Amino acid sequence: MTDTIFALATPPGRGAIAIIRLSGPRTDEALARLGAGGLKARLAGLRDLALNGRALDQALVLRFPAPNSYTGEDCAELHLHGGRAVVEAVSDALLRLDLRLAEPGEFTRRAFENGRMDLAQAEAVADLIDAETTAQAAQALGQLDGALSQTYAGFRRDLLKALALVEAEIDFPDEEVPDNLARTAGPVLDGLVADLRAALADARRGERVREGYRIVLIGETNAGKSSLFNALVAREAAIVTPIAGTTRDVLDADLIIGGYAVTLSDTAGLRDSDDPIEAEGVRRARARAEQAELRLWIRAPGDPAGPAAGYVRPDDLMVFTKADIDRAAPPPDREALVVSTETGEGLGALHDWLAARLARDLSGADFPAVTRERHRRRLTEALASVEAGRRALDVAPEMAGDDLRRAAESLARVTGAIGVEDILGEVFSTFCIGK
Repeated sequence: MTDTIFALATPPGRGAIAIIRLSGPRTDEALARLGAGGLKARLAGLRDLALNGRALDQALVLRFPAPNSYTGEDCAELHLHGGRAVVEAVSDALLRLDLRLAEPGEFTRRAFENGRMDLAQAEAVADLIDAETTAQAAQALGQLDGALSQTYAGFRRDLLKALALVEAEIDFPDEEVPDNLARTAGPVLDGLVADLRAALADARRGERVREGYRIVLIGETNAGKSSLFNALVAREAAIVTPIAGTTRDVLDADLIIGGYAVTLSDTAGLRDSDDPIEAEGVRRARARAEQAELRLWIRAPGDPAGPAAGYVRPDDLMVFTKADIDRAAPPPDREALVVSTETGEGLGALHDWLAARLARDLSGADFPAVTRERHRRRLTEALASVEAGRRALDVAPEMAGDDLRRAAESLARVTGAIGVEDILGEVFSTFCIGK
């Protein structure tokens, strides 16, 4: 990495300040050429920036010498006045000094490659920038602090302990080692298999926090789904009419409930129809219901259960609407709420119920072992290899060793300890330019 890069680290457009970041071996040279040489490390200095006699801006400049910087290289920040002309002038000056505009995620990629963070922590930087809820920010901060890396390091320690027992018997058959030493790895592997299975069973929790928890409204036509949808998202997002079958497609809206990101979906009323457009809407409603973490079964008082009942899980919620017209008695065999979108009755209780459900499903005592699909794939690979190694242990310890080494490689790829070249592009392509 011989290039010195720069990028705007604040949002483009007019603002009070704009920050341009620099990183690379020619950072100090560039500062000196701009009239900002001689700065003490990590102390802001006010400098009149200029190049070849052309004034650029009066800026606060900070210098971060290697290796104690974000990227591990010589770095600097130019805190400029936030006008577009100023940013363009300083950027043009840096290009004239043969610095290069950074690619997406290049600062964080350099931090990873220089050992300032592992790959899981680098992903957390992107998640923290994208966080829109307190739960997303808390999860990203935990991952940045090393919680996810520590989880995988614990898995890998157990795995390497078992692998050491297996390889000791294979590599030193004539030495004074206990008989059947490899088989003493069995309990260690049994415990690891249980831990990996539990981590995979809990995998959706971290992904739901990061990507959003999916709630789908389902029910018969004219049950009040779209009215409730509008009430929950606090705007007229869905068309509401007295005509049955008005909603023909799935309508999504993002909102925050109890500090968690939620994707709420309004769907077509479930009924048999000869209308091909409505039938397609019903098909999409059923498909979305299958994908949901939670379904709200919407019913008007007096309506029969109908086909929607087939898509409701035992712990989903029944919601009786139109309480201002006719109050329904909740069934004794399941939890239900009664609301009116006309008067607002029951909407507060529904919101509180949803917040409690989200906290139940998405909070946990332990940090989730999966926050991205990439982690899930590697964890699945590791579990399959550990299970194969455990089966081989009683038959051919040398074969078990191969399986356990493959499992260790899968776990190490999560943090980038080995074999990262094939996934660096996937990880860092999602970053913004200034990170």
